[in-house]
Parts: sequence; C-alpha cells; structure tokens
Amino acid sequence: MPVLNETHHSDLRSWVSSANDADTDFPIQNLPFAAFRRKGSDEAFRGGVAIGDQVLDLAAVDGVFSGDAAVGVAACAQPTLNHFMSLGSTIWSALRLALSRALREGAAEQGALESCLVAQSDVEYSLPCNIGDYTDFYTSVFHATRIGSLFRPDNPLLPNYKWVPIGYHGRSSSIDVSGQTFRRPQGQTKAPDAESPSLNACQRLDYELEVGIYIGKGNELGEPVALDEADQHVFGYCLFNDWSARDIQAWEYQPLGPFLAKNFASTVSPWIVTNEALLPYRREFKRDAQDPQPLPYLASAKNSEEGALDIKLEVLLQTQQMREQGEAAAQLSNSNFVYSYWTVAQMVAHHTVNGCNLRPGDFFGSGTQSGPEHEQGGSLLELSRGGKEAISLPNGEQRTFLEDGDTVVMRGYCQQQGSVRIGFGEVASTVLPAKG
Repeated sequence: MPVLNETHHSDLRSWVSSANDADTDFPIQNLPFAAFRRKGSDEAFRGGVAIGDQVLDLAAVDGVFSGDAAVGVAACAQPTLNHFMSLGSTIWSALRLALSRALREGAAEQGALESCLVAQSDVEYSLPCNIGDYTDFYTSVFHATRIGSLFRPDNPLLPNYKWVPIGYHGRSSSIDVSGQTFRRPQGQTKAPDAESPSLNACQRLDYELEVGIYIGKGNELGEPVALDEADQHVFGYCLFNDWSARDIQAWEYQPLGPFLAKNFASTVSPWIVTNEALLPYRREFKRDAQDPQPLPYLASAKNSEEGALDIKLEVLLQTQQMREQGEAAAQLSNSNFVYSYWTVAQMVAHHTVNGCNLRPGDFFGSGTQSGPEHEQGGSLLELSRGGKEAISLPNGEQRTFLEDGDTVVMRGYCQQQGSVRIGFGEVASTVLPAKG
C-alpha cells in the first residue's frame, strides 16, 4: 500500500528554481506524468514529468537511474504511459523516489538531467495513455439532488443512489486532451408541446466539473478488487470536463441513460497527478448516520479513515468577446472533491465486484463534483437552475448555457497547513458552431 515517505517532505527544494515558487502547480512534491513533444515538431510523443515550469523528458534520460527506477524510465519513453501504468505501484513508487532525489537541490544527477529539460511553454500534449474503456460515475449527492429536483421535485434521488455507486459506460474515443475544440453537437430533441421530435443543434450545452481517475494495474476477469486493495490499481488523477447536451439528454435518456448527449466530446487535463503524490491530502470519509450505510464490500476502517480526497476545484469561463477584448476568464464556481458521496476505492470495488476486468489506462469520471451550496454547482444546469436564471459575467454578458466561442477552464489543487501546494494544471476547451 502507498505510504507517506521522504518524497512528501514539505522542506524539499529543487535545483529547478521554478519548482520552488509558492504558487507553482508542480513542486518537487508533485512530479506528475504526461505524454508530450515539442510544439510543431514531428517528434514522437513520450513520457515526461512536470517540475516547475519545465518537463523532464524521460526518453532523454539514459543511464541516470538503475533497478526498478530504470525499468520505469524505459516504460515512460514509449508514446503512451500504458505499459508504465501496468507495472504496478512498486515500479511507480521507485521511479517517483528516484526522480525526487535526482531533482533535489545538491543532487549529483543535476548535470546529467539539465539537458533533458524542456520548457512547458514549448511543448504540446497528447492523451497520456490509450483509454480503452471509460466509466462515468455520479458521486456527488448535491449534484444528484439538485438535478433530480428539477425533474422530480417530490423525489429527487432515486431509491438506489445511496446504496450503490451509480455509473454508465461512456465513449472513450471522443476523450481528448486540454485545448480540444469541438462542434456543438446535433441530436434529437422534443419540445414539451411538440407532437414529434426533430433533429437540432443542441441549445442547452453544458460542462461538468469532474475528477478523472486513471487505472494502472488491472485485475483478471472474474477477480474482484477488494476495497482496501484499490490503491494498488489506481495510478493517478486529472481534471475532467464531461461535456453534456442537456436538451438531447432529456429526450434520449429514458430508459437506458446517456448516449449522444455525452459522447460527442470530453476533455482531460494533460498531467496525471499520482495516487502517491496525493497521500497527504487524504481525509476521513463520512457518511451521514441517517443515510444507509455501505454494504460490507464497500466498507472498511481504512476507507472510513482516509477514503476522501481534499482537491479544491474551480470552473472559469472566457467568452469569445472576453477573449477578443483581452479579458481573463471569470470564475463561475468552486467546489471540492471531498464532498463526493462515494470514494474512489468504492468506485473500484463496485466496478469489479461482478468480475469486470479493468485494464491499464482505463478511465473513471467521478461525476459532476458539486458542493453543498448552490454557488458550488459543478454545471450550468445547476447554477442557472435549469436555465431559469441567467448568470451575469463581469463584462455584462449573461449565460444560462454555453454559446459558440465559449472556452471553459477548470483548475484544481491541493493545499493545507504543513504541506506544499500541488496542482493539476488546467483543462480548457472551446465550443465551435454546429456543423453546417
């Protein structure tokens, strides 16, 4: 099981000076992974590690590390991180420790590694791994209650919500990395007073603020993952925008759930913050005593003591007009992953309890992460109360749902007394007009 170790010490400093800035997302205590290459080049994508405002090119690191760390470096030199993710936590942890030691102030490896750094401003990213399968969960009880209240005021939560981590199988082919642009989707919609549906461009386009979870080492078909073993299978985390066409969704979701309303685009941040890096931000997982308590396969002392994750989240919007006038994106809301009704370990345990086999690079969406207050809603559907209340932006524009040219930006970070702030970077994506 991952444990706090020397890589988490708050007094560590790096010979990469930008990693020592108080507001950097990527101090030496973080060391997240991505797949990158130099902008505009025909180089192969390969694995890199963020340190300050630089990327350590792991394909360029030759002969610096030995043992398990060298095995990890060789795996990271491939175009995707799937093989590295498959090697398991012993290799992941060994490479993290070796990188931490080699990037610290005074490290003997500085001379060998300085030439392996590439400025983040000079790189572009691909998906960090091949995502074979994608499951989207629905873990925010605040989001579920608000959305349910719009459609079922007398019974917002369905009977199973507090008993089982709800999820659906999503479409991995349309997931792309930050910077993604996509066309406003088309699909069937039906107005309440219409006799029949029609094919239209979506008029109620929305985002969903989510945390993405990458599976590392998989499990064999027919072999469930026990709750307290989930850490051995979770490689790391990112920010995730699960775009949603609310008007298409309202017509098509009955009776089987999301389809075209969800599979036209989803966007991830480039960097995977490892499960090990987030250990200092584990929190007690609490379930209201008046609620049903999890069944035995979803309950353990470890999950109760440290199942939640304190990740601060925010959503910002930059309209086309704001961009043309040089105005920065404006914050719409903020929330925290700690509010999740189900833990990541519970998601893994439930996903596999029927024998489902997870594979390296498989991806979970957490579901929209909304907080208890209305202003902490993780979607416009919540913030605009179903499109009934317009949201005013600093430049005077208003939104109930997204318009063409809008760019949605999501950010996340962990910060607490006695620990160094670590961040996730950001995920940004822009809406283009519908085709035709």
